[in-house]
Amino acid sequence: MCSLSSFNSFCTRSCFLECQDEIKYSKARKLCVRASVVTSIQQSLQIEELQARKFEKFRVGVLGASGYTGSEIIRLLANHPNFQITMMTADRKAGQSIGSVFPHLVKQDLPDLVAVKDADFSDVDAVFCCLPHGTTQEIIKGLPSSLKIVDLSADFRLQDVGEYEEWYGQPHVAQELQKEAVYGLTELSRSEIENARLIANPGCYPTSIQLPLVPLIKANLIEVKNIIIDSKSGVSGAGRGAKEANLYTEIAEGIHSYGVTRHRHVPEIEQGLSEAAKSKVTVSFTPHLMPMSRGMQSTIYVEMAHGVSTDDLYQHLSNFYEKEEFVIMLKKNEVPHTRHVRGSNYCLMNVFPDRIPGRAIIISVIDNLVKGASGQALQNLNLMMGIPENTGLLTVPLFP
Repeated sequence: MCSLSSFNSFCTRSCFLECQDEIKYSKARKLCVRASVVTSIQQSLQIEELQARKFEKFRVGVLGASGYTGSEIIRLLANHPNFQITMMTADRKAGQSIGSVFPHLVKQDLPDLVAVKDADFSDVDAVFCCLPHGTTQEIIKGLPSSLKIVDLSADFRLQDVGEYEEWYGQPHVAQELQKEAVYGLTELSRSEIENARLIANPGCYPTSIQLPLVPLIKANLIEVKNIIIDSKSGVSGAGRGAKEANLYTEIAEGIHSYGVTRHRHVPEIEQGLSEAAKSKVTVSFTPHLMPMSRGMQSTIYVEMAHGVSTDDLYQHLSNFYEKEEFVIMLKKNEVPHTRHVRGSNYCLMNVFPDRIPGRAIIISVIDNLVKGASGQALQNLNLMMGIPENTGLLTVPLFP
């Protein structure tokens, strides 16, 4: 039997340990409460910041507003709650209203067009540059460093300035800026875009091609050899300038192949695929103009890696783009059509088994003027300005 003194000693020790445990628990609980309060405050501040961003206004300039991509930017911004156009340029249309150049925009309350040399950049926070390649580098080089810029030309898309000179026939005159430029394929470079000052907006063909191929190459699901790409575009992809090859009688009632083996989007496509593969990728790419105003389809023929099936390709792309707003994998066996993305920022795609064993066919469709140009540019600027990425871009496709 325990003595009374032993029992009392045991009780004293037990009480002491219980008190210590209670003190530790109390301290831990206070720390948890403090951490919870701090987290709650941080979350509240983030929500408040996002709410404030919803109503924040940014002044936007459009350089080259008289072209197709410029007019499409204006159309998309008409219902944008955060961006207000305060300056537009068009050298050959300077002094005119946008409604006189594009009657479908006649109801828009916008400033008259001015020449680039007369533009006041102190009145803008961001710029969409819709000028032809070759003229953009010099102009952007002279813009205030405080401006956020999305360039829709090809002038900053190629990281290798030597390759730019080879394919575009003139030297790069803003090589320091080229180092700063971020290639803006939104779904694949979101974090880099958010922190960028200058975005090189991708070309239309490269957008429709890289969206399906880059995830598959990175996952080693397809071989990087023998990739064959057959792409077709609406005539607006060739621009608004008067060209004999784009006359109605040259384009209507037929298919117009062009740039065979030497289209200027080739190095841009191969740059993106090579970066994904971490080795040089060469593709066979042939573009065609179709007798329609807008829309683009890329039909891509690939060789699958050993042991990989078309179901594997389908599942990987479905998982990769599952939470994306604008890139959509259709249900199996459904064929994407350009008429189902007309006027929208969507990219529809699907994968099919080829009759040749071990090969697959991928079909990707976009609107060349929206996801292939101005829509993606707006998507990028939304990210750069810290507002929801889909703002101003939830237009339902126009059908029929």
